[in-house]
Amino acid sequence: MNTPGRIVLIRHGQTDWNREERLQGATDVPLNDAGRQEARALAAHLRGGATPWDVLVSSPLDRAVETARIIGTVLGLELAATCPELVERSFGVHEGSTLAGLEAQARERILAEGEPADAVARRGLAALRRIRAEHPGRNVLVVAHGSLIRLTVSELNGEAHPRVRNCEVVPVRIEALGDERLRHDVSESTAP
Repeated sequence: MNTPGRIVLIRHGQTDWNREERLQGATDVPLNDAGRQEARALAAHLRGGATPWDVLVSSPLDRAVETARIIGTVLGLELAATCPELVERSFGVHEGSTLAGLEAQARERILAEGEPADAVARRGLAALRRIRAEHPGRNVLVVAHGSLIRLTVSELNGEAHPRVRNCEVVPVRIEALGDERLRHDVSESTAP
């Protein structure tokens, strides 16, 4: 019997910049000890679940790769690939800036100056489609980043997804990845 498999997105564990409410974006910030513990706890939870996980994929940023490797060690999975389209939303010169204590309007201005949300969602969807095509019928864990996950899942589901916590698991609706409208949007974003 052919099954569609599953894909779940996982946000990496905590970093010092997460704790300090600094904007990380595409800056390569490592996990801290709390983030490593979060990854171990999540791995134990996944190991005890009903789904047998087959494949592990990650963003190439260190915090995601380390989270994936911790999970993989517990589940007996090697990191199959890193996918550049899974890198976090870029915030350019604002990366490293603290958002703690800023008024909502100031936060929104800084966030609006980052990589466009629709571009992030398109590359996230392109990554998920490629992962699905490369691992048909498999159960895949994908370790990525909060904004990328939130924006991608919001586009996929057609409604705003809430903020994603460190080491939170967000299931992907596999059937939605075949939606013609979304496929058209992604092909336009990747056209030369």
